[in-house]
Amino acid sequence: MGDSGLLSLPKARPGWFLASALALLAALGVATAWRRRRARRGLVRVGTVSGLFIYPVKSCRGVAVKQAEMTPLGLGSGDLRDRHWLVIKEDGHKVTAREEPRLVLISLTCENGHLTLSAPEMKDLHIPAVLSKKNPVKNCRVFGFDIQGRDCGEEAAQWITAFLNSHPYRLVHFELSMVPRNAKDLLETFRPSDKIAYPDCSPVMVLSEASVEELNSWLEKKVQIRNFRPNIVVTDCVPYEEDTWNEIVIGSVEMKGVMACPRCILTTVDPDTGIMDRREPLDTLKSYRQCDPSEQHIYKSHPLFGWYFGIAKTGTLQVGDPVYKIIR
Repeated sequence: MGDSGLLSLPKARPGWFLASALALLAALGVATAWRRRRARRGLVRVGTVSGLFIYPVKSCRGVAVKQAEMTPLGLGSGDLRDRHWLVIKEDGHKVTAREEPRLVLISLTCENGHLTLSAPEMKDLHIPAVLSKKNPVKNCRVFGFDIQGRDCGEEAAQWITAFLNSHPYRLVHFELSMVPRNAKDLLETFRPSDKIAYPDCSPVMVLSEASVEELNSWLEKKVQIRNFRPNIVVTDCVPYEEDTWNEIVIGSVEMKGVMACPRCILTTVDPDTGIMDRREPLDTLKSYRQCDPSEQHIYKSHPLFGWYFGIAKTGTLQVGDPVYKIIR
């Protein structure tokens, strides 16, 4: 201690100064690199989210939500997850509205940990969102690939069977501990990281209102967006502009465009009556929305309408969010 009564500071060591200087230079380098990457990645607003839809039971009616979470397997909200419930035959093979068009008449709500399924001339069915581990796990078959699902019980099976009134069916639920399907196994255009539960092939499908309006200008009997079952509906863009969005940002979510959505006979099912027309709007789409000949090995004769996306970054999004295209 000196005469002043103050503690004397220890002499600084040259090594300490060197380490500090190196740390500062490293931090500046990281910050500069981050700014350069950010500068290289521009964002251009291309639209606005006008609708978000989750389809908890494959082929059944969608649930419109104002806000959603984008999970690695697609949209979710609370206990609801997109295409995480599936109607199957007793041998485990999937059943969709292609085989049973009246599936589109089944609606669903979720409250207090229970799902309520409703259908014309049927009493509501109530099942827990989280099933008992005592319920058996079924081996299911979806588009040629195996995937598991926990059986929702006899009451659910009898309800589905009674409503469709054709064959014995069961309802199963994909749980997060189960192994998802690989989208790339179905179509090579997807990335190895693109995973799905019971969707046809993609975790997310985006469609613009303008594309539907343009299609309706060709049709005598107008169709609804519900005919095409998109997850994200976008406005404030021109028809088919969604085809050009290679990478987009919505809210805190980032998605990578993969391929067009090839359309099938499911689009001809009237979502209000459950009656399959088998012709429109599919025939009209085939007249002007075919793929380039170089892509026929991917799309075959299916017309293209809407765009499939993979999930690059999970997060949240809501109706009214701007849609930004990433420019690199």
